[in-house]
Amino acid sequence: MSDLVGAASTRGRHWPPLRMSWEERDHHRWAGPMAAVGLASGVALAVLGLPPVDLHSPLHNAGVMDPLCGATRGVHAAMLGEFGTAWRYNPFSLVLVLGAAGASLREAVGRLRGRWLNLRMTHRRTVVLTGVVLVTALEANQQAHVGLLRSGPGTSPSAWLLLTVSLPLAAAVVLLTLLLVRRVGHTPHAPAAPSHRADPSG
Repeated sequence: MSDLVGAASTRGRHWPPLRMSWEERDHHRWAGPMAAVGLASGVALAVLGLPPVDLHSPLHNAGVMDPLCGATRGVHAAMLGEFGTAWRYNPFSLVLVLGAAGASLREAVGRLRGRWLNLRMTHRRTVVLTGVVLVTALEANQQAHVGLLRSGPGTSPSAWLLLTVSLPLAAAVVLLTLLLVRRVGHTPHAPAAPSHRADPSG
């Protein structure tokens, strides 16, 4: 009987692999700023259009797609409300847009209520294996749409202006990520509570 109880408690600790909880401390302080920068980049894509430059690797031009192929065009379509087009270019583009919107909403609710929705990984192996399966499926999907992804995105008169917006935003994302990672790494830990042991001499 004790073995069954122990097995049940083990399953309870490891499932589900991700656990969400409302807490008074924000454990993902990088999520809100990153989401804001991402949404700003998406708005720039929607307003100014796609960049008129080809940033693909030689493998792309040879017909070998990677999981992120078509993501820029997918985000551009999603920001314009063309979700079907975004899905055809890259399903992950919808995840990026919806994730940025969700993180921004989380940031707003947290600042208004003083409580934050935190996400914790309770079973790392399950999360990693699921991620590998999803990336593999995405790669297969992108390779199956090689004809669509190798087509040019087209240009527009205002597309050159996108470079003056996207490059500073990309630099801001990189700098912000480095600063947040460094800050998390130098966050002082709370001192351990002193242990109260009985004095043998007393």
